[in-house]
Amino acid sequence: MNQFSILPTESTLPSPLLVVEDEPLIRKRLEGILRGLGYTDDALIFTASIAETRACLQEHPVAMALVDLGLPDGNGIDLIAELRQADPGMGILVISAWSTEDAILAALRAGANGYVLKERDDLEVTLSIRSVLRGGAPIDPFIARRIIAELQPSAPTANKEQPPESVLSVREVQILKLVADGLTNREIAESLFLSRYTVECHIKNIYRKLSVPSRTKAVSEARARGLLS
Repeated sequence: MNQFSILPTESTLPSPLLVVEDEPLIRKRLEGILRGLGYTDDALIFTASIAETRACLQEHPVAMALVDLGLPDGNGIDLIAELRQADPGMGILVISAWSTEDAILAALRAGANGYVLKERDDLEVTLSIRSVLRGGAPIDPFIARRIIAELQPSAPTANKEQPPESVLSVREVQILKLVADGLTNREIAESLFLSRYTVECHIKNIYRKLSVPSRTKAVSEARARGLLS
C-alpha cells in the first residue's frame, strides 16, 4: 500500500484551510504545495497578521491552519492557542524559521500538532502537511533532536570542551562565511534561496551560540574558534 494512500481525497480535504504567513514568497510557495495536494482557490484563506486573522475568523471558521510564528503584529503562539480553544480537533501545523527551544515548546504547548522549519525543501514541508491531514504530529528532525537533547540527562563527559565544528550547524557556518564576505542578509537569502527572515533567525542563533552582539564580533569569534578559515 502506498504510504499516502490514506490521504483524504480532494472532496474530503479539510477546508477552508487557513495559511497565516506575511512573506509573499513563502505564501506563494505554500500555495503551490497546497494546490499539489488538491486544494483549490476557494478552499484556501491567506492572512498576513494576527489582527487580520482574528477578523477573518469572525467571518470564516476554518478546518485546518498553517501558522508562522514571527508575524508583523506579534507572536503566532497566542493565535495557535485561540485556534485550539475554538476547535480542539483542528489540525495546526507551525511552519516557521524560529528554531529555539522556547518557541518550539511554547507552540506545541499552545496546541500545535506539528512543527517544521521554513528552510526545509518543498517535499519535506509537503510530507509534514500530509501527516497533519492524516491525523499525525510531524516534528522537524532538527527540532526533535534538540527536544530530545534537552530532555536527556547530561552525559558524564559533558564538561569536556566541545569540538569547534559542533558549536554551529552546517547551515550557520555557511551563512557566517557569507557574512564574513560582506554580504547583506538579503544577498545571503538570495544566494541560498532562503527567505530573509530565515537568514535573520540563523544569524540571531549564531550570536547566541557565540555569545556576541554583532556581525563583526561573530566573524571574529568564529575565526578565533577555528570555525572559519
